[in-house]
Amino acid sequence: MFAVLALAVGGYFFAVWASKPSYQILFNNLSTKDASAIVESLQKAGTSYELANEGATILVPRDQVNQLRLQLSGEGLPNDEGTGYSLLDQQGITTSDFMQHANYQRALEGELSNTIKAIDGVEAATVHLVLPKDDVFADDQSKPTASVLVASKGNNELNQQQVQSIVHLVASSVEGLDPTQVTVAGSDGRMLSTGGGNTVGTTGGDGTSEQATSTFQNRLNGSLQRMLDNLVGPGHSVVTTTPILDFDQTETRSKKYSSDPTLPAQQENLQSETYNGTGSTAGGVLGPDNVQVPNGGGNGQYQQKNETRTRLFNETEEVRRAAPGGIKRLNVSVLLDSTVAGSVDPNEVQQLVSAAAGIDPARGDTIAVASMPFNNTQAVAAAEELKASAAAEKSAQQTKLIQTGALVFVVLMLILLAWRANRRSKKRQQQLTAEERRHLEEMQAALEAQRAAEVDVIHAHALEMPELADRSDEARQERHREIEELVREKPEETATLIRSWISADASNR
Repeated sequence: MFAVLALAVGGYFFAVWASKPSYQILFNNLSTKDASAIVESLQKAGTSYELANEGATILVPRDQVNQLRLQLSGEGLPNDEGTGYSLLDQQGITTSDFMQHANYQRALEGELSNTIKAIDGVEAATVHLVLPKDDVFADDQSKPTASVLVASKGNNELNQQQVQSIVHLVASSVEGLDPTQVTVAGSDGRMLSTGGGNTVGTTGGDGTSEQATSTFQNRLNGSLQRMLDNLVGPGHSVVTTTPILDFDQTETRSKKYSSDPTLPAQQENLQSETYNGTGSTAGGVLGPDNVQVPNGGGNGQYQQKNETRTRLFNETEEVRRAAPGGIKRLNVSVLLDSTVAGSVDPNEVQQLVSAAAGIDPARGDTIAVASMPFNNTQAVAAAEELKASAAAEKSAQQTKLIQTGALVFVVLMLILLAWRANRRSKKRQQQLTAEERRHLEEMQAALEAQRAAEVDVIHAHALEMPELADRSDEARQERHREIEELVREKPEETATLIRSWISADASNR
């Protein structure tokens, strides 16, 4: 009975659990008006639903999500009357310029919020814009700014690419908004992007530089630690690196000149003057330059040459842009356990680590190797605690197995006892039936004998009193029928009565 009852209760709870539908989000971040309209529509349709996030989220059975979205979209739900460009549909001809500007800003903020929520990983988003009013008489106009509050789905944090996508999406959607004027914050109060356009890491500052430094440091520490673990064994060495990376973007320009005589001249001016003469001539002055011409005969000769040439030069211009993230300085420290690494030469370890880490003394890099005894108290305590935890877990598992085995044993014993009780009951019934049958047969034989004796007596008296004999025969038959009916209807009571008679007869004898 206990086993059947346990199975029935377990089956009931399993059926209830199995029949409970799995819910999924139908709509999220709903306004109060839209949530009320959707709930009313679901109630009219008889669809089960659940509310979450203070009524802003509606969940329905998973297999009905797509159908309900199509159905509610056909009904115009959610209509988002309080957000987006639908605000502009409510303006009339009497709307003031201030209200038009305010409604446009609210509509733009709502559209940006809905757009940001479409990004994978974003659960909710709220956008606030500061749009200065244009003034034709002002020389210096204030720049628009924006702030975005986002909530990620579950416990997943938004990565830098998603944050930058939000920043540039907002900046490109607002006229005159610079990406450096967009601030993004998480729902947990953590700054994701500052107004300067920098993506903030988990510890503040420039997340890109910090992440690059941390990645380089972890990779270098891991490679050096693996090498030392192979040398002195795990847990007997500690290596720490402190890299200083250069994230400045530099550009170098250089020009080189070289002359080549084979190249043609860019500019060339040649002048030549020659004079030859014979016979006697009178001496005197020739020309404005007061050139003296000799007197007398003989051969005369004069020659003048003026040459100007400009040669071309080979010009080579080289531009080099250094990518950010280069190592500016690197400091490495290594600590060895002297109780284990007594036979290891620290100088050799220093050379190995220097070669593996790329230490450059000209750059100002430093390395230090020391050997000291390690304090293993915490490690031993942690090992003992881990051992105790493992023993406790094993004991808990054994206890659970024992409890499960005991429960199974009890259930089996109950089943066995129920089977044995049933078997004994059947056997007892069979025995009682046999005894009752035997007693009934004896009673029947006694009745038959008594009936035969009565018949003889009646036959003996029949000759004298025929009418009395007939009445006695009918009464005897009536009593016989009553006994048969009693035996047929109440066999157990009859058998008990007969046993009492037999025991009383035996005691009298």
